[in-house]
Amino acid sequence: MVPHPSTTYRDLAESAWRWVQAQVREGEDGLWLPEHPGQEARPDYPFGMHSGVGGLAHTLGDLRLVRPLTPAERGLADGIAETLRRRVPTETEYDYFDGLVSTLGILIALDAPGADAVVARLLELATPDGWQPSFLGPPQTAPGARVNDATLGTASVLIGALWAIRHGVTGAPELADRAAEVLMAEAEELPTGLNWRMVPLRFALGEPRRQMPNWSHGLAGVAGAVAAAGVVRDRPDWVDAARRGAEHLVTLGDSADGGFRVPHVIPGAEDLDTFTYSWCHGPTGTSLLFAALERAGVPEVAGRAPLDWERACLHSLRASGLPARRYPGFWDNDGRCCGTAGVGDVVLNAWQRHGEGRDLEFALVLGDALVERAVRDGDNAYWRFVEHRNDDPLLPPGIGWMQGAAGIAAYLFRLARAVELGPGAPAVARMDTWWALADGG
Repeated sequence: MVPHPSTTYRDLAESAWRWVQAQVREGEDGLWLPEHPGQEARPDYPFGMHSGVGGLAHTLGDLRLVRPLTPAERGLADGIAETLRRRVPTETEYDYFDGLVSTLGILIALDAPGADAVVARLLELATPDGWQPSFLGPPQTAPGARVNDATLGTASVLIGALWAIRHGVTGAPELADRAAEVLMAEAEELPTGLNWRMVPLRFALGEPRRQMPNWSHGLAGVAGAVAAAGVVRDRPDWVDAARRGAEHLVTLGDSADGGFRVPHVIPGAEDLDTFTYSWCHGPTGTSLLFAALERAGVPEVAGRAPLDWERACLHSLRASGLPARRYPGFWDNDGRCCGTAGVGDVVLNAWQRHGEGRDLEFALVLGDALVERAVRDGDNAYWRFVEHRNDDPLLPPGIGWMQGAAGIAAYLFRLARAVELGPGAPAVARMDTWWALADGG
């Protein structure tokens, strides 16, 4: 297959972005975003990064590297910042997807004031053993349960605090140290290294929850955050803890074909494939742990350099057959969280760091799949994912950053720059990937 010219990727990104902007709503609480077009009722999380209006700040960050923002786009940026600043004093959700860490990333992406108030609110909500999630409690877990992971838990606070340190936000060092110390206290000592579960064992009621050891909800994400914290805070002990987490992780995975992949859940579940390949639960996100260990100067994990493990993760992505939809349920998503755009962004990070041509080739294959799967509606474009278990498998088009057109458009904007400018093309640093960029973000 011959890759498309860069203008094809950019023009499609502009069409998708045009469609996204048309979906933004405004109410008494400010701007908000439905999950799908035509959704009249405001969804549960209309403001945050994952699927809310705040996620559009990250698309705007990529767009600024393409062209000047229009007056309407500058107004959108201002409206997003104002909407989220208003919510900070009473916000109790703290996480990376939709809480205060999400807000922190959004305000920094917009270069808007208010990040110091977000850090102060996170410090205000902190308890001696972390932050209280709203979604856990009996009968799932014991009262007062805490969460460790990189998207909904303490590691998400740590990732946000490190990002705030890098942008000079008042209070961020204290916040990072508090989150890191909580995680260090929650680490499980095992003969094979250290482990962090999504929910610590001390909160289990009955059988412990299944482990999800990849990036979003388990060991890889927590260890990656701790490694990055060791770099930023000059804490070799934290780096070594992250290395020991990676030592345990590799005992859980499959490296038989020269790749590396870790099961989606442990123990397995009948309704899930053993392996998936996404940012959230597969080698895409897990590779970020090894990039962080490389950034930290760790010489080896289980006898291999961190870069070797990162390359092994990328090998598993290519060997899986994605982005082809090989069978019902395989690779039915093209978004950033669980699909094609998320894989592409990580692959481009690796290419820009190391200049290996096969990485750019794979990124182009992923971009071409997005071109082919786009649904064009006049001057607009969007994507529809598939849920093969539904009577009508074709899902309504997603709008937002992690599961919709906004995030896919940002990848296509970046891919166009990469084709035109080579490995030195400017890339937007983000709070969960800055250590994987060529210049460290």
